[in-house]
Amino acid sequence: MKGDLFSSEHVVGPAVEPGMSVENAKCIKYAVNGEMYARQGAMIAHRGALQFERKGQGVGGMLKRAVTGEGLPLMAVRGQGEVWFAHEAQNCFVVEVEPGDLFTVNGRNVLCFDPSLSYEIKTVKGAGVAGGGLFNSVFSGHGRLGLVCEGNPLVIPVSEQYPVYVDTDAVVGWTARLQTSLHRSQSFGSMLRGGSGEAVQLMLQGEGFVVVRPSEATPQKAQQH
Repeated sequence: MKGDLFSSEHVVGPAVEPGMSVENAKCIKYAVNGEMYARQGAMIAHRGALQFERKGQGVGGMLKRAVTGEGLPLMAVRGQGEVWFAHEAQNCFVVEVEPGDLFTVNGRNVLCFDPSLSYEIKTVKGAGVAGGGLFNSVFSGHGRLGLVCEGNPLVIPVSEQYPVYVDTDAVVGWTARLQTSLHRSQSFGSMLRGGSGEAVQLMLQGEGFVVVRPSEATPQKAQQH
């Protein structure tokens, strides 16, 4: 066989070291040597001696019922081999979580993660029922977290002098030392339609970074996640 499809750009090579790496812009490869965790349904290929186990209610007591309050199911992958993960051809990124770090992330953006990471499911402060009940996961420990995002995300610095306001359907996650609260304002959409509705944004204050995807979630997409 010849052709561009079989060039080095597309043909995968053997894993250089255990763990997570970005295979290409739309896919993450994980060289498993023991155990790791991933979103159910995200596996697109694997090779080697691997076992997959659905874990909607917890893995060894560490994983609660799911990554988010919406109930994103997880699976454990055990054994030795390589596995590739992707989700709806979204862009893939790897975040290095170091000791002392906390990274809050929306469950719809979680693809896979190291077993050395732990998390807590939390309601976003200031965003209770009135804000749609925003549930996020706070990851801590030491390891890698694989994320997906529709399009290329924006990483916006937040400072004490310049808080950042983000659409609740567009936020991917934020770093540890940021405080959150709800902020209501006139929505641009309602102004264009001549209405008087309010839009709800998440206000982040402090020192750190917020990650935002370059589009809002549609109602259909939000339900799927």
